[in-house]
Amino acid sequence: MASISTAKDGRRRILFVASDGKRQAIRLGKMPKKGADVFKGRVETLLAAKMMGYAVDRDTAAWVDGLADVMRERIERVELIEPREKKKLHTLAGWVRGYIKGRSDVKPNTIRNMERAEADILDFFGDKKMLEEITPGDAEDFRRYLLERGLAEATVRRRCKRAKQFFSAAIKKRLFAGNPFDEVPTADRVNVARQRFISCDDIYRVIEACPDTEWRLVFALARFGGLRIPSELLPLTWDDINWAENKFLVHSPKTEHIEGKDVRLVPLFPALLPYLQEAFDQAEPGQKHLITRFRHAGVNLGTQAHRIIVRAGLKPWPKTFQNLRASCETELVEDFPIHVVTAWLGNSPEIAKKHYLQVTEDHFRRAVEKPTQNLAHIPAQHTAERSRSDSQQTTGWDLQVPDFAATCEIKEIGCGSLRTAPDTPTGTRTPVSRMRT
Repeated sequence: MASISTAKDGRRRILFVASDGKRQAIRLGKMPKKGADVFKGRVETLLAAKMMGYAVDRDTAAWVDGLADVMRERIERVELIEPREKKKLHTLAGWVRGYIKGRSDVKPNTIRNMERAEADILDFFGDKKMLEEITPGDAEDFRRYLLERGLAEATVRRRCKRAKQFFSAAIKKRLFAGNPFDEVPTADRVNVARQRFISCDDIYRVIEACPDTEWRLVFALARFGGLRIPSELLPLTWDDINWAENKFLVHSPKTEHIEGKDVRLVPLFPALLPYLQEAFDQAEPGQKHLITRFRHAGVNLGTQAHRIIVRAGLKPWPKTFQNLRASCETELVEDFPIHVVTAWLGNSPEIAKKHYLQVTEDHFRRAVEKPTQNLAHIPAQHTAERSRSDSQQTTGWDLQVPDFAATCEIKEIGCGSLRTAPDTPTGTRTPVSRMRT
């Protein structure tokens, strides 16, 4: 990518072809061959980073920062690094605000999340802090500041992840060398304390406490259909309901940027059908959407949902609708392969296992009442070994191997999949059209 040219008087130059196709040279003066080779390697690294659009490594960034002014200016003139003067024009506040304003390619909710992180960053660092002045130690202090404010670990990681994103964008613009948040934990962490499995009995109590048809449908679509609320709820139209084939089409704004993930087909589970039927019966002629309210941007259904849950005699649980979706997925994997369930609910097996699938009290109950086939063989092997040793004492496991057919008996299906709702709304009719006219 680059070469060294040596004149008769011993003066050396680094020669290379820039991204625009023009030949460029950096004068090194009289320099030992070993030093020129090191310089050539750094120039090749800077050139590759510029052509490919990625940030240079920490060692190269530190090497650039340590250059004498005259040599740095020569590299600046061939546009492999940003001039030092331009970099100093950016305050942290100015850069973050400008970055968020320029992200017209993301959804409004993503912008709101960025703005929350911006508020925390500027509260801590202030408006006048220069971008280049932020150190890894400052990043650690920012993390501790968020924890001391009482934010959950998962929330702190998300805020730090946004801060890391802001600095990464500045590095790509050659405004900053080395991301101070590289060593700060930003990976998603599941807060198990906020997970809840919402049982069949509880969700039916909540649905009975709902004030109207649309609220019953909201809870039903979350718990029995596994929809993301409100992003997948509001786009649903009556034309998306395929009554004849017992399927409905879900549009997913969250994953529409992934090829083939913008829509998915979900079964019309029997537990969901009565609430769809009730809403269909009450829909006005020409009504397009299943849900006609809550359609303004930034809608928050949580407050009213909590009132309904309290009216049902229950304590509101964290992550109201996400835990309903998680409960649906937890039940479905009991009856169907995980790749099928995740195709219906629009996530991946990895995400499902990390964020959605839960261990329920029913799992413990079934494990005690009916051991699995593999565990059932443990007592038999144990008994046989003790018989061979002529010991008549029995300690530990002392069970008989159950009948194979009994062990494989089909379990009761959860409310989120094949069981029908306990009380189907009366006065319903069979839908004969996919779109009300």
